[in-house]
This record gives sequence, structure tokens and C-alpha cells, in this order.
Amino acid sequence: MRILFFLYLLVLPTFLFSQEKKTNELDYNSKYNRSDSIKKPKKVATIDLYRVITLERDTTYIDTSLTIKKAYSFNYLRKDTFGLLAFPNEGQTYNTLQYSLTDFSPFPEFGFKAKHFNFLEANQIRYCSVATPVTELYFKTVMQQGQSVDSFITLNTSPRFNFSIAYRGLRSAGKYINQLSSTGNFRFTTSYNTKDERYYANAHFTSQDISNGENGGITTIDNFESEDPAYKNRARFEVYFNDAKSFLKGKRVFLDHFFRINAVKGDNNLYVAHQFNYENKFFEYNQATVPSNVGATTVYRFGDSYKTSGINDQTHYNKMYNKAALIYENTSLGKFQFFIDDFRTSYYYHQILILDSQTIPAALNLRINSVGGQYDYQKNKWNGKFLYSRSITNQSLSNLDAKMRYDLNEETQLSFEYQNINKLPNNNYDLYQSSYVNYNWYNEFKNEKINSINANVTTPWFDASLQFLTLNDHLYFDNVATDATTQIVRPNQYNGTINYLSVKVGKELKFGKFALDNTLLYQKADQQDYILNVPEIVTRNTLYYSNTMFHKALFLQTGVTLNYFTKYYANDYNPVIGEFFVQNKKEIGNFPNLDFFFNARIQRTRIYLIAEHFNSAYTGNNFYSAPNTPYRDFMIRFGLVWNFFE
Repeated sequence: MRILFFLYLLVLPTFLFSQEKKTNELDYNSKYNRSDSIKKPKKVATIDLYRVITLERDTTYIDTSLTIKKAYSFNYLRKDTFGLLAFPNEGQTYNTLQYSLTDFSPFPEFGFKAKHFNFLEANQIRYCSVATPVTELYFKTVMQQGQSVDSFITLNTSPRFNFSIAYRGLRSAGKYINQLSSTGNFRFTTSYNTKDERYYANAHFTSQDISNGENGGITTIDNFESEDPAYKNRARFEVYFNDAKSFLKGKRVFLDHFFRINAVKGDNNLYVAHQFNYENKFFEYNQATVPSNVGATTVYRFGDSYKTSGINDQTHYNKMYNKAALIYENTSLGKFQFFIDDFRTSYYYHQILILDSQTIPAALNLRINSVGGQYDYQKNKWNGKFLYSRSITNQSLSNLDAKMRYDLNEETQLSFEYQNINKLPNNNYDLYQSSYVNYNWYNEFKNEKINSINANVTTPWFDASLQFLTLNDHLYFDNVATDATTQIVRPNQYNGTINYLSVKVGKELKFGKFALDNTLLYQKADQQDYILNVPEIVTRNTLYYSNTMFHKALFLQTGVTLNYFTKYYANDYNPVIGEFFVQNKKEIGNFPNLDFFFNARIQRTRIYLIAEHFNSAYTGNNFYSAPNTPYRDFMIRFGLVWNFFE
């Protein structure tokens, strides 16, 4: 009721003031603002002057429209989360339903991948060029005691220099015991080019921290599935840990720039380019009380430990990456790039462990040098990129990536990608130290071999994508414990071959002011053992109504979204290592998730009111995010995205 009252107070003044157009209001539908016939006419900036640029220099424009696609992105991650299954509290991790969302890099990474869904990597940072200062404010209510916000401001001090500052923050207590999420993502970007356009540079700085209470899930799922009214208050459920938490922190300094050697740009141009990335990360798992209680029984969830209390596992990581390139550009033939890079990491602890079975070193220090070439072609309706790199140091590392796109017209595109990667294991597969006895290891795994084929088609009638993956020497985490109440998770390497196929189709049907938006995913893994586990069918269907009101001052969309996936052996989550692991004891899925929404746009403000999972009370307590972690209950959430163009 309070949310509806707040929505009424917010919308009513906007309706009143939108009925009469102010004389000094910026009019985007006319060429000039004629509010004052005495003053000199003022030019109005067009939408193409508000650009958003990726690291690969692909350009889009700031969009303030209200569409169903925008509604899908109104969430904590600020992107469409189809194929991801959220945990019960905002700011926690996500289970992966669609394996084709996984990105592959030949370089070894830090690991702790379950903690990185909201950790912005270098290629996810966007740069801007705007005619006037732009501000965007995002707000959304959370499960309990907190809020989710994201604020962004960017401006150009001149046509050649832009900077932006942004901060994404979250605090949510959650409905279960020890589930507090507290995160912060600070970003600063800058872009510059010289007046003669010989030199271009993009740079950014990020500081990010993600803190989560880790309760380990509920101990007795029978109490949840029985729908006992005594447990409608979710805080009454017994969980494995009342005082455990994890913390991921990272900072990054990044620079990507190039210089044209010839003074005047012509049909043939020569460039030198350089990319620099320095990053440090820190992961900590803290657990004050070691034993857990399951009813009247005391259990040790992660096995024996060297400490009786106050576990505080810390992992440190530093990375420095430099890439130097020479680029030849011919306006007819395309761009030819030759590069060499230097990749250095230090993954470390503060002690060496000498165990009965082996000695666990204190650090992994890597230096990898690679050479490679890249060819870019863009002319008429064709766009292509072909890249190959290979290490020249002792590590066996290679990457072949070929992409092609054909634009038949503005609404129809065809694209194809082939990638062959020889990938080094992430650091936490090879080395980990913990106060838990069975969570200490030092391995020398073989490289993963990944072959991937992707094909995509976009048309006015439907969108479709196909991916076929072949995985050899696939790395994963596995629970080797035989007791159902114990998790002893260790890294493992699969000796067989895994073939994965996914087909995804999207189609929107319109009937006047009504529309039905559909996304259907089919996927299949061909393997001898349960290693890569995915639901066979994932679907999202949205039936909604759109209309304008109050002399077109208000545009609204309201409807219902169904999310569904078939049963499968979902991966479980382990907080000690911040990773998901394979299990074959409990299937989850086959529950419909219905959301009712009412979205509105007033000028450049988008307002969202969502009744999430409103059918949960009628379809039974069979909804899970992981084997012993229930999915979210019914709740009403409110939020908005507000843009200012000054």
C-alpha cells in the first residue's frame, strides 16, 4: 500500500505539469526551440549526438524509450537475465540455466566465478560522447531493509573530451537468516582525441566490492515443501550458517589508445596501438562458528577444519596486461593488425602448507607472452573480424576467433562465429588454501580445449541463434562427500568429450495494442556422465498491453510474464570457494514463475511496478534456485529510471 501511495504522489505532479508545455522546455521534435522570438534560435541536439561506445568501438545511442526489452533489463545486473536463475536475495549469485552465456578466454582468470556476476570486467565498461550533460538515476526496492541504486553522469567539456562517473550500490537484508547483501561498483571513464584525430584514448578506473552473508541454504527442505504455515516467515527456517560471509573486492586501471603515424588520413594509414590493464582482486571467506546444527544433530558442513572457530580464508590476486600492436589500414582491403602481448599474474597466500600427502605452495606466478594477428573488414553490407594468437612462452595457449556479419538491411542481419581455444585453467583450480582440511590443493591440470560455432539471424519476423560446443578436458568442481549434509568440493577434470547444442528463438506477436513476446531455448548436452547439466527447455512468454493516456503525456505497458524451465540436476553453490559445483542428487525446475507488471513512461522517466512470482502461494513450494536454496517468494517491487539531458 505504501508503494502504491508513493507511486501516486510521484506520478500526479508529473501529470499536472505535463499538461502545459513550458516555454523554455527542450523540444526534441523540432529543429529549433522557438520559445523566445527575440533571442537567437537555439539548436536542439539530436539523438545521434548522444553516443555510447564499447571497447571495440561499436556505437549505440542513449535510449529513453519504454519497451518490453527495457523491462527485462530493469534489474540488479542492468541487463536481460534470460538464462540466469537468481538466488532469493538481491545481490546474491545466479545459477546458470543457459550454458551458451559462458564466455571463454585463453588466459587463466582469478576464479571464484559465482561471485563475479555483478563484477564489471574491462570489456563491459562503456564510454560516451554527448552533446549536453546526461544523468541517469536507477532505483529499485529490494526484498527487505535496503535499496538498489545506480547513478551515472557524463559530459563533454569539448567535442574531443568526455568523462563519466557512476556508482551502483545495493543493500538488502533478505528474508532468510544471514543473507545480507551489500555491494558497490564505482566507475570513472574518460575519452579523448586530438583535434586532427590522430590520437584516440579510452581509459577507466573501477573500484568494486561484493559482500554476502552465506547461510549455506536451509537445512530441512521438508519443512519448506510441506507448506507449513509456521514457516511463512522465512526467518524461522534453520540454515547451516548464522555468521558466515564472503567478500570480493577489486580495483582496475585501464587504458586503450592508438596513434596514426601519417599526418593526414588517406586511403592507406598506419597506426600504433597499446592497451594496458592493471587489476588486483581479493576474496575472503569468513566463518566465526564452525559447526552447524541440523535439528538436534551437529554437523560439519565442509568437513574437518584446522580451526575450531574464526575461519578467515583470504586469496590475493594481481594482474598486469600490456598489448602493443601495429595496424595497417586500407580503405578497400580493411585493417591488418599484428600484436604482441605480455600477461603477468600473481595469485598468492601468505604461507606454505606442508601436508602429509603434498606441499601446497604459497603462490602461482605466471608470465605469458603471445603474438598474433587480426584482420578487420567492413564495407557495404559485410563486417568481419579474424583473430589468431599463440603463446611464445612455455605455456600452450592459443585462440582462433573468426566472426562475420551480413546486414541485408536495417532490420535483417546474419552473423556467424567460430572459436577454437586452448585455455589455461583458472587459478583457483590449480591452487587453493583454506582452514578446512579438504579444501587445500595444488594441481597441474591440462588445458581445456573448446570449439564453438555460433550462428545468429535477426529479422522483422523472428530472432534465432544456434550454438554448438565441443569441450575436451573440461574443468569443473565436484562434491566428493558421501554424506548428504556434507560438502567436500574439489576441482576435477573430465577425460571425456562433451558436446553441447543450444537453439534459441525469439518472436513477438502483435494484436493491436496487445502483444505476446516469446523466447524459447532448447539445449542438450551429449556426455557419458552428469558433468555439464542444463535444463532442456527454458522459456519466457510475456503477454502485455500498451497505450498512451493524458494527451500522450503517459505511455504505459502492463501484462504478465511467465518464466519456466524443465527439471534438471542444477549445480549447487559452495561459499568457501565462491563456485558452483556439479551434483546429481536433487532435480529442480518444472515450476511456473509468473510476474505481473505495470510500467509507465512520462517524458524521460520510466516507472516500474512489479508483482514478482505472484503465483507462489498457489503452485506449491517446489521452487528452488539451487538444491537446498529456495527461489524468491511473492513480493511487490517498485522502481524507476530517470534520465536528464541538460
